Formats: sequence, C-alpha cells, structure tokens
Amino acid sequence: MVFAALAGGLSLFSFAPFGWWWLQFPLLAFLFYQVGIDANTKRAAWIGWAYGLGWSVAGMHWLYIALTRFGGLNPILGAIAILLLGAYMGIYGAVATGVASWLRTKWSLKVKPFLLLVLPVMWGVSEWLRGWVFTGFPWAASGYAHNDAPLGGFAPILGVYGIGVLAALCGACIAMLTQRSRMWGISIFAIVIATGAGLHTWQWTQPAGQPIKVRLLQGDISQDEKFDERHLVQALDLYRNMITEAPADLIATPETAIAAFPQQLPVGYLASLANYARSTNSAIIYGIPFADSPTHFANSVGGFAPNGQTYRYDKHHLVPFGEFIPTGFRWFTDMMAIPLGDFSRGAPVQAPFAIKDQRVLPNVCYEDVFGEEIAQQLREAPQPATLLLNVSNLAWYGESVAIPQHLQISQMRSLETGRPMLRSTNNGATAVIDGRGKVQAKLAYYTRGVLTASVQGMAGSTPYIRFGNALFLGLGALALLGAWFSARRARA
Repeated sequence: MVFAALAGGLSLFSFAPFGWWWLQFPLLAFLFYQVGIDANTKRAAWIGWAYGLGWSVAGMHWLYIALTRFGGLNPILGAIAILLLGAYMGIYGAVATGVASWLRTKWSLKVKPFLLLVLPVMWGVSEWLRGWVFTGFPWAASGYAHNDAPLGGFAPILGVYGIGVLAALCGACIAMLTQRSRMWGISIFAIVIATGAGLHTWQWTQPAGQPIKVRLLQGDISQDEKFDERHLVQALDLYRNMITEAPADLIATPETAIAAFPQQLPVGYLASLANYARSTNSAIIYGIPFADSPTHFANSVGGFAPNGQTYRYDKHHLVPFGEFIPTGFRWFTDMMAIPLGDFSRGAPVQAPFAIKDQRVLPNVCYEDVFGEEIAQQLREAPQPATLLLNVSNLAWYGESVAIPQHLQISQMRSLETGRPMLRSTNNGATAVIDGRGKVQAKLAYYTRGVLTASVQGMAGSTPYIRFGNALFLGLGALALLGAWFSARRARA
C-alpha cells in the first residue's frame, strides 16, 4: 500500500504547473496492475484507497495553508486535517478498485475485459461520485491534466470525467503490455490518442456578435488584511480607483473585492460606481456579499449597466466549512479564525449579464469546478451566455499550486462549453481563456494589475452542454454491459 500511496502522490506532477500529463498513464497502469495481480476484492479496495489517499493529499496539500496560516489552526492539527481529508477521498479510489474486483469475481471476467472495460469505467464513476456526494469536491480530477493534451479533444463531448475514463483506459493499455494480448493495448492506446488529437480541430461553437473590450482587475490584497476593518477603507479606495482608471465594455473585480455588505459601505460608494458606468458607457461587475435580511446572506457579484440597470448573481455551489458549516462540524470551524458563515444558495439557473452583443455568466471561485452545473445554466437559460466569468480569491492558499490548478480547471470549462472564460482574481490567475481552452493573456501571479483584452463571445451547444455527464455515464454502462456479455460468452 505504501507504493500505491506514493504512486498516487506522484500524480501531482501531471497537473499544472508541472504539466506532465503523460505521467498519469504509467501511474494508473501501476495501480491497475497491482489490483489485477489476483482477484482479492479486499486487497484491491485497500490498494485503491492508498492510491486515492496519496493522490488527494498531494493534489490538495495547499488547504493546509488556509487552515494554519490564515485560520490559526495548530500546525499538527492542520496536518491531521489534511490526512483525514485524504483518507476520506481515498474511499473513492477504494470504490473504483474494490467494485471492479468484485465484478471480476462475480462475472468470472478474464483479464482483458477487466483491464480495458471495468477498471477504467469504475475509475471514472468514482471521480464522478467524488464530484457530488456530500456536495462534492472534484478538485484534481484526472481529466484536468489533459487540457493541452490529445485527450482534451474529448472534453466538448464527454467532459472532464469522460476524459478521466479515457486516461484510465490508456493506463490499462499500458498494463496490458504485461499480458499475452499486448497488441490490444497498443492498438486501443493509439486509437484513443489519435482520435482525441483529431477532435481538437473540431469547431463546436461559432462567434456571436462583436468582440467586447474587457478590463480584469487583480488587487493583490493580502489575505490577512482583506477582512480586517482597519484596512477596509484602503481596499475600497483601491478598487474604486482601479475601476475608474479607464473605461471598457466590461470591468470586472475579483470575488469579495468589496469585503462588506452594501449597508456597511460609505455613503455613495456604490452610487459612484453606477455613475461611472453611465458616464463612460462601461458595464461593471463587482464581487460583494449581500445581506437581504439579518439571517440571509449571499456570496455574490453585483453589476451596473450603462443604461442604469443593475445585475446580481448569487453563488449557488457553496464551499463546505467556508460558506456553510456542515451539520455536526461547528466545533471544527470554531477552532479557526477564518471568517466563516452560513450563506444562502443562489438559484441553479440564473440569467447572464447583457453587455452589448454579449451575455456574460459569472461563477464565483469554486463554482467553476462543477462543469455539469455550468452546462446546465447554458442549457436551460432562455438566452444562453456567450462568455463565462470566474471571480476568485485564492490568496487563502499562499504561493502554492492552487492557482495554476484553478486556471487549468477554468480551461476545462472552456473546452467543455466552447465558451471563453474570463478570470478576475485577487492574486491570480487573472486571465483570458478562449473557447478552445487556450490562455490568451494572463497577469503575473501575486502582483497588482489590470488585464485588458478584446474578447469574442461564442454561441452554440457542444454535446456536453446538451447532455452533461449523461453521455459519459451511458457509455460507461455500455462498457460494463460489454464486459458482462464477454464473460457470459466465455462461460458458454
């Protein structure tokens, strides 16, 4: 199990900022080979758990910074918390390998369908489960490593979890090299890689309207000052000055750039932004919490249009322990000094912000980890968005891999939806991503600045927008049916 945990930990290097996407294949091959040595379901589950533990601790170790540096948690308790999170995440790895091994025994599967059908599908299903059970935590899902790799071509069809299945299939093909029918592995590997590379050339969406000029702000306010009342006026002045420095079709600030409720702001502060929007023909989107009543709060973005209309988007998918406290865990949050609260959820489908020829749909920080929810918004909105906008504050995680990992996640959302993604963040990654998932412009991390760009909106639907994860799940069900049928034929 130690080697399985180490192999899982090495998966960190397949993601940004390292970008060794190909490393996933031999690491998954190692996992599948270990699971396939014998048909012991218990042993397979423990190996999968250890692999998932290493994968999660390595991929999400930056949470330790938020807990200890900014949350005030004892470093030993912080380390224990990360290990416990990894132990929980490891359960999904155990589900993948344990259920696959159980099916192998129940169906009397031969090695080939076990490796090439059952294990890859169960790996993808386990990642999908991790994305929604207990509200989900799908960070570092394996598919994110492949934005700029051949498998990224499948994103508009199968989404990030479908790519995870294909990455696992490639690993299984490598594991097949230890078997007599190694040509199956070589052939399938070549077909999958070649097909993905070919799909990168397919244009799923088309330009809509005229491009707009955007200004994306990055204030780089220290996290230990952001929610300190002694620094609030300074931060408000900073963002007002950055907003009003120059006009643009769209000016966007990071998440909670205005770190106070409207009722707590200096008189006339928001009115001055609205006046600037009208006088310069600029649309402004600003991150702010709203208090609709003494017990109803929302992590939101507000907007001012040049014609005087206002806009509001409320975050729908909230962060456990950060934006709501799970039942029974208040004792844990009480140990930390992080400004936590119980926010109310926004509606699952909310209208985009109309800006000239474009319609901009915000998502707040962690929300863009949930691609199926963004696809739902595009699928069900009467007028689908042509541009996506992520506003974030990752200063909680210091100088860690969290920022490049989050940029990689936003790139996947662009690939899945064929929509450009704009990012306005506190200290990175403030960027413009085109509808093919390519970063067109980016500010340096941990600096104060403004990113100015011209962005073309896109319209139309990808298969992923139309069907979400149903395609990946349906194809997975067919693969399992094929494995069962092959076992039945072998027994006949």
